[in-house]
Amino acid sequence: VQLQASGGGWVQAGGSLRLSCAASGLSFGPSPMAWFRQTPGKEREFVAAGGIGRTSKYADSVKGRFIISRDNGKNTAYLQMNSLKPEDTATYFCASRRIWITTYHKADVYDYWGQGTQVTVSS
Repeated sequence: VQLQASGGGWVQAGGSLRLSCAASGLSFGPSPMAWFRQTPGKEREFVAAGGIGRTSKYADSVKGRFIISRDNGKNTAYLQMNSLKPEDTATYFCASRRIWITTYHKADVYDYWGQGTQVTVSS
């Protein structure tokens, strides 16, 4: 299984970015997808998660600004990030597992991880 994250970059506060996570080697359709982020010296932080037939879940810090989505035909998940703030600066990781779990916000329940893509938001 491979997850390939991309789309990070530099943006000014208030701007937008869309991250992509291309998956291969797993049954993408039923697999829940999640996004986490991490800054140096801190633990990986939950951002968003979504699964087939499930209401998307978001961290309070990004609710109303970020949207998780997926294109099953392309085996790709997305994270649309709007109204970006300097505190959103982090390395963003996509993650997946075989089935949905109620502890979707915990990093250690995910079996597969992308390599991370850096997002920098300047004030």
